[in-house]
Amino acid sequence: MTIESLAIVDLLQGYAARHFTVTQVLEHVLARIDSAPERHVWISRLSRERVMAYARALETRSPESLPLYGVPFAIKDNIDLAGVATTAGCPDYAYMPAASSFVIQRLLDAGAVPVGKTNLDQFATGLVGTRSPYGACRNALNEAYVSGGSSSGSAVAVASGLVSFSLGTDTAGSGRVPAAFNNIIGLKPTCGWLSTSGVVPACRSIDCVSIFALTSDDASRVAAVAGAYDRTDPYSRTAPFAAAARSTALLAAGTVVPTNTAPAAAASAALRATSFRFGVPHAAQLEFFGDAEYARLFSQATKRLESLGGERVEIDFAPFRAAAKLLYEAAWIAERYVAVGEFIERHPQSVHPVTRQLIEASRGFTTADAFRTHHNLMAAKRATAEA
Repeated sequence: MTIESLAIVDLLQGYAARHFTVTQVLEHVLARIDSAPERHVWISRLSRERVMAYARALETRSPESLPLYGVPFAIKDNIDLAGVATTAGCPDYAYMPAASSFVIQRLLDAGAVPVGKTNLDQFATGLVGTRSPYGACRNALNEAYVSGGSSSGSAVAVASGLVSFSLGTDTAGSGRVPAAFNNIIGLKPTCGWLSTSGVVPACRSIDCVSIFALTSDDASRVAAVAGAYDRTDPYSRTAPFAAAARSTALLAAGTVVPTNTAPAAAASAALRATSFRFGVPHAAQLEFFGDAEYARLFSQATKRLESLGGERVEIDFAPFRAAAKLLYEAAWIAERYVAVGEFIERHPQSVHPVTRQLIEASRGFTTADAFRTHHNLMAAKRATAEA
């Protein structure tokens, strides 16, 4: 028995060919987690007995019967898993959910196996992965660097080869930033595609459950399973996103996309086969904050895209920046107060100082400010549409 890859497609092919069992894969995963360097990935892990109970139940089924049969995954600890405490990165906030969140239950029903809850910037407020009483999560590629956040542990768990995929959340970059920092796929679905029932809110009107995976094919498979209408979530959409519908059709047809042993080469070949345009900010809008190496790597990346057939198009980045600032420097931050402000008032010393300062500052905004912020967002949206 050889388990060379935890990529979802590879596991499904291995199960179908009877190369290994779910028990063998999960034993392998638990051993890897036990022997992994300490990067402050986990807030809590499921007991070996509970993980193996999932394995025994699955082994009464055919591998072809479930779209995520025996696939191990991790869960950001602001998403409920029944019987495991949800902390949102704050021990005094912790509660024990009786039921799993909507998206987690869909994954469980599809055969995926949870192994633990992952670290995060407290209350999903931050993009660095360091604002946690459970320790600053360390980058999977170089421990001298931050992991990115807020879904820090979820990204590092996948990038370190500990699980096949993980769930995070993304409101202001909390999924995409740590995915980029750890060189994996980070999918932020459009709002309402994946239900946020059973998720500790940050900014509830724009929160999204995000997906970390090793390949875009894997991320698509997970999204196709997790995305569905949830009548208990006021923000859930009845119409599925087109990509989800396509992925669901592929899964229903039993399609398995072969893996390529050289994914970077395959991606390069695919890009060369088509022409494409990519946007970069106007030169005067580029900021590297004195980091010459960052500037060099940015230039190198754009030249690489051009060598693959891309046409560089300079765009006005100002409205994108203006929209981003609304999340922490305008009235939108008050929605975070709606989520956890009362807890902070009762337990100020339980909250990370930076997180507390950010959220408490929202009390100075008025209702009129909230409308102005929304108007400014719509103006930025219109201005970015051309790009």
